[in-house]
Amino acid sequence: MGRVEQNKQLKLHKLMDSAFHLFTSKGISRTSISDIAGQAGLAKGTFYLYFHDKYDLQQKLIADRASKMIRHALSCSDFSQYDDPEDKVIAFIDAILDQFQEDKALLRFINKRLSWGVFARAMDQADPGVLGEFADILPYKMSEKEMEIAVYTIIEMVGAACYDVILEGEPLPYEEYKPYLHRSIRALLRSFVENKTSEE
Repeated sequence: MGRVEQNKQLKLHKLMDSAFHLFTSKGISRTSISDIAGQAGLAKGTFYLYFHDKYDLQQKLIADRASKMIRHALSCSDFSQYDDPEDKVIAFIDAILDQFQEDKALLRFINKRLSWGVFARAMDQADPGVLGEFADILPYKMSEKEMEIAVYTIIEMVGAACYDVILEGEPLPYEEYKPYLHRSIRALLRSFVENKTSEE
């Protein structure tokens, strides 16, 4: 990557980091483009070289953070230690939960705004190999579209189920709730397997 391209990427990351901080501390409606550019140490006009408006930035930021979360969850878990594919999926889920537990602003930001379109963009950004890696931990074979839907469903379900648990400790504290979530995920995976078998 040349110096010009590195400089462009640096400015892009500054704008995105600035926006994430402001969106999660002030809220999107109370954050102006001038605020974002100013905190990034860039001219307001530079903003428009990368984004149409702050809502375009918001969507790209969600995709960026979601793709990093997926990539991290897949890379930080040692799936080779598990023989049971269900245990591999649980390890993937726990890696996502741990990220939400460590960064509650990320949970608030992603969970409320993760649409299918944003998620599909996040999967593209994560890199083409991410679905193959996820396929390796699933208990059955799926098409690429089915895998996208499976990852999206897991992230949505885990995010929604754990939103109050992680942020408020309700109805149970995080560590106490995890076994219940694990049982639900296992039941969900088994129902997919049963449906797949009955269709064949």
